[in-house]
Amino acid sequence: MLTILGFVMIATFLVLIMMKKMSPIAALVLIPALFCVFVGKGAHLGDYVLEGVGNLAPTAAMLMFAIVYFGVMIDVGLFDPIVRGILRFCKADPVRIVVGTALLAAIVSLDGDGSTTFMITVSAMYPLYKRLKMSLVVMTGVAATANGVMNTLPWGGPTARAATALKVDAADIFVPMIPALAMGLVAVFLLSYALGLRERKRLGTLSLDEVLEKETASETVLVGAGGGAGGGRMSLTKKTTGAAGSGTDASEGPGASGEADDDDDDGFQGLDPNRSTLRPKLYWFNAGLTVVLLTAMIMEWLPIPVLFLLGAALALTINFPHMPDQKARIAAHAENVLNVTGMVFAAAVFTGVLQGTGMVDSMATWLVDAIPEGMGPQMGLVTGLLSLPLTYFMSNDGFYFGVLPVLAEAGQAHGVSTLEIARASIAGQALHMSSPLVPAVYVLVGMAKVEFGDHTKFTVKWAVLTSLVVLGSGILFGII
Repeated sequence: MLTILGFVMIATFLVLIMMKKMSPIAALVLIPALFCVFVGKGAHLGDYVLEGVGNLAPTAAMLMFAIVYFGVMIDVGLFDPIVRGILRFCKADPVRIVVGTALLAAIVSLDGDGSTTFMITVSAMYPLYKRLKMSLVVMTGVAATANGVMNTLPWGGPTARAATALKVDAADIFVPMIPALAMGLVAVFLLSYALGLRERKRLGTLSLDEVLEKETASETVLVGAGGGAGGGRMSLTKKTTGAAGSGTDASEGPGASGEADDDDDDGFQGLDPNRSTLRPKLYWFNAGLTVVLLTAMIMEWLPIPVLFLLGAALALTINFPHMPDQKARIAAHAENVLNVTGMVFAAAVFTGVLQGTGMVDSMATWLVDAIPEGMGPQMGLVTGLLSLPLTYFMSNDGFYFGVLPVLAEAGQAHGVSTLEIARASIAGQALHMSSPLVPAVYVLVGMAKVEFGDHTKFTVKWAVLTSLVVLGSGILFGII
């Protein structure tokens, strides 16, 4: 019964948010509360929620101060040179813009943290998508899938969890998987190219004003900074007229972002290269601080929430020594902070009920027991296939510490090595990064102003395909 209720609860949540019958926050809170009553454990709802909130509180704190930190870095112009480089590569060609999105997300993902990856990627690319009226779900889908493949880095989380759970070396899992993961990245770039071609066909080929290419001194900086006047805007000219609005599913077009089609250009606030928040004299200090922060995060010198708390406080104090300016910067990013942390705490209700009622354990046991006896010698393939739905519908902790040891034991009984099982278990991470249980995805959709349901409908099929490419390549190369 718990197994059925668990699957029904997850399905109900996904259907309601994809059909836009409920907001994600409301669905994350009300649906598990209702099912908790159905299970007959309504009296324990408070305990489950508090336990879930306690587990996710460090993540919420990390996101809160990470948003403030990177928001300040965007305000002061730290990423302006990166954005200029992307802009020179992308020009205003939809194909280059989508491929550039995947490339930027993959590069920034080297820090091992999805939230920072999405904050930097969206901050850099959102204004281009907004101004050219490109589909914002293309941006979120490509960024999430690229980050999912890169999330398998040893310091990214899943690989370390698999190594810990199975008592093997993380390098022995990751290094042999590099060719398969490389094929996954190739798949992401091919997907980006195909989606870019579709956007180009829909919108036509666009170009920026000549001032963007010739007058570099006054080049527009495409960063959605929180402060400054909206001067120095970008203007566009169409070279080739496309069939606007044709050949595109309604859920994947410009309206799929969940916001009204208007010309308010809200994504272009603070584009003035002379905006008041810029701190050019402190550029190398801010760059050094960011490098130290990311290094400390990778080396685990301090817990990540503590690092971002210290970093945000230091960045605000040095760049904006006057109290009114600090308050203005915090206020400028308060909406993002509230949206993201609110979603995280709402997700705590969902995960708390899943774990507390025993639904997760029951679902995992049922899936493992459902594996036919004849599939024993193919446990690597089975583990890889199971990693797709299981890491989507449950947390990485639940899968790697709860399910993976059982799969590894079953594999050993049929002569399949523990390392093969461990490698197969990270194949589904491209899909995992769009799971409603991953806090970072709410940073992505929140900053991009995309409805979570639209993102899910668009991204899941491509993320599944990418994960299957990784798994298939691992089998083909003899890694799994």
